[in-house]
Amino acid sequence: MTLRLLPVLCLLFTAACTLPGGGLRPAANSAPPADAGGKGGVDGLLVGHRLMEANEPELALKAYYRAAAETGIDADVLSAIGSANLALGRLGQAEQVLRRALERDPGFVPALNNLGCVLMEQGKIPEARNVFQQAFALDSGASDSIRENLRLAIARMENPVYSDPEEVQEQEAPNLKLVRRGHGEYVLLSAL
Repeated sequence: MTLRLLPVLCLLFTAACTLPGGGLRPAANSAPPADAGGKGGVDGLLVGHRLMEANEPELALKAYYRAAAETGIDADVLSAIGSANLALGRLGQAEQVLRRALERDPGFVPALNNLGCVLMEQGKIPEARNVFQQAFALDSGASDSIRENLRLAIARMENPVYSDPEEVQEQEAPNLKLVRRGHGEYVLLSAL
């Protein structure tokens, strides 16, 4: 009697695993489907950008490294890696990677903007101002975020704070934040 039920159980199992359109259901933790180009999965840059928006820079960095391995290293990938390092507070690494991005493409506006953000965080305000001016000129002033970054750098240069080291009490560092706005565009926000 058990042998007669085996074909019926196989048929029911197959039906349970089949979608209404006839395809098999993927397992809950299976890999994403390959894209139309057949490269094998979701674009690592896109995943990284979404993770940065979700405030997950460590995971975004891994996605950017995957993108570099899959598609090669270009200014866009290097700029993304640099912005993730900046979000993680790794300013030296971020600066180094962003400068490499600009070696590959000196006119890559997102890398210039991100480098300016790193330089601001490091207190290198004059250099940050120059970098933001380059980004602003290359962008033809179209980006509000770059304009705001440049405005902030100019304001910090024009209003330096001088004080005697003995009189300086624990001052809170400016609350700067790198925020992604659209594809490859970042803005440095401040609580000022």
